[in-house]
Order: sequence, then C-alpha cells, then structure tokens
Amino acid sequence: MMSVVQIDDLRGLIALGEHRHVTEAAAALGTTQPTLSRLLSRLESELGARLFERDAKGVHPNPLGDLALVAAQDLVDRYDRLRMDLAGLFDPESGTVRLAFLDSMATSLVPRILHDVREHAPRLRVELRQEPGHEILADLDAGVSELALTSPRPPGPYGWLPLQTQTLALIVPPGHRLATRRECRLSEVAGEDFVTIPPGFGFRALVDDLLTTAGVTPRIAFEIGDLATVEGLVGAGLGMALVPERFAGATGTIKITLTAPTAERVVGLTWRNDRPLTPAAARFHTFLATTAPYP
Repeated sequence: MMSVVQIDDLRGLIALGEHRHVTEAAAALGTTQPTLSRLLSRLESELGARLFERDAKGVHPNPLGDLALVAAQDLVDRYDRLRMDLAGLFDPESGTVRLAFLDSMATSLVPRILHDVREHAPRLRVELRQEPGHEILADLDAGVSELALTSPRPPGPYGWLPLQTQTLALIVPPGHRLATRRECRLSEVAGEDFVTIPPGFGFRALVDDLLTTAGVTPRIAFEIGDLATVEGLVGAGLGMALVPERFAGATGTIKITLTAPTAERVVGLTWRNDRPLTPAAARFHTFLATTAPYP
C-alpha cells in the first residue's frame, strides 16, 4: 500500500538538506533524531532512490537528493502561499479583494475608490484586473474576480450597486460645423462620421440605443476599444463621438452638451449573487454601499 507524503515530511527533507546533520535538523524541527531518520528512510523507500549519503560527519544530498530538495522546496512554497492566500481571502481586515474594472475607469473612478478604501481599511489588499466588459463577466463567472466595476448593469445572476452616473457629451474636432455650438440634438448629427467602441461592448450598445432613439444611423469611421483613443481620433479630425464628459478636450476636441435627457451611463459594482462573497470582498462592498454615489 502506497504511503502518503505529508508537507511536514518535505519540511524534514529540506531541514536535512540545510543542516546536513540529522541531530541538528531534528532540533530545528522540534522533533527527535530517530523520528527524522525514519522519515528519511521512508521517503527514500517511497521514491525508490537513495537521496542522502551518510558518513561520520552527517548526511549529504547526492544528485538525486538535490533534485528532490528542489522539488520539495517548490511544493512547500506553493503550499505556504496557498495557506496565506486562503487566510487572506477570509480576513475582512487584511484579506484580498479581486476586483475587475473597465478600461474607461482606470484613471478616474478606480483610483478614487482605492484611495477611499485604503483610508477606511488600510490593510485590505486589492488585486486589480483591467479588461473589457465581456471578459469581466466571464471572470466573475469563473471566480477569477469576485467584484467588478462595470456598465451597464449586466443581466443574469449578478448583484448591482450603482456608484456613479456619467453624463455623455458629443465631441467634435476643431473646425467642425458644430464646433461653435454649446448644445445640440442628436438628430442633428445624421450623415456624420462616427468614432466609437466596437460591437459587443456595453458602451457601444448604449451609444447605438441613443442614436436609434434619435433616428440616426451612424456612419462608423473607426472602432476602437478604448474611450481615450476614441477621443484622440476625434481630435485628429476623423469623426465625432459620444463619450463621458470627462474624456472631452484631452486632444483639443470640442464638447457639445446633448439635449437628450437620457444621455448618460450608470457605473456600478457587480458580483455573482448566487454565491457568498468572501469577508474581504463583503467589507469592500459594504464600504462602497455607504459612500456611493461618487460625483
């Protein structure tokens, strides 16, 4: 019957490799010399190879022993990291929160939230994943991320905490026929070239809905999955775009206020509501619930 090698057995092997003497290694481990000697014999029997040479001065790993020590150290390190990671997930004060967020929030909302969380729970650790909306939901489903900042509210088994309402604006390049206007109706942009996010993104669906409601079929000049790049392409004179107001003007684009009352997007925190949050993630969620909305 095959014996089972324990993590502590591997620690004993590592101690022998470090001290090169059974008595000294046993003392370091808080065990006895006979116990450690039996452990080494059992491991060698289990692996079918002699790992240490014995002489009057102590024990010395042979080439096979060197290989076994490298493997043992790797396994022990992995196990110790696993224990630390699991302990962190279940500690609401110093645990780890796995947070995904949209690219468009990387330089605005996310830094503000992290700053506030750090002030409230300084030992809480946040692992960040910046990715498109469809990847965010896939990671939530797979458990890679536990919380996410996204927009719009996803359908399905997801909780939702609204955090910020962002007003959308029309941006045009300098010299455009609408550049001197302070506001306009979306119906006035029929026939214009548009720069926007590719299909499949939540923001693209929002833009399409707004234009459809206004009776406008846009002529798509460029599609790119980053709102800062969309603004840059507009600044280069390659079309117009609908973006959150804060993106306007970075490369000289002109912001025009839309008269459509629904020209906005809601950003929120989402999570799978069919599984419990870890204490660390629950702490993060509870804090945001008390501080929302963000202006």
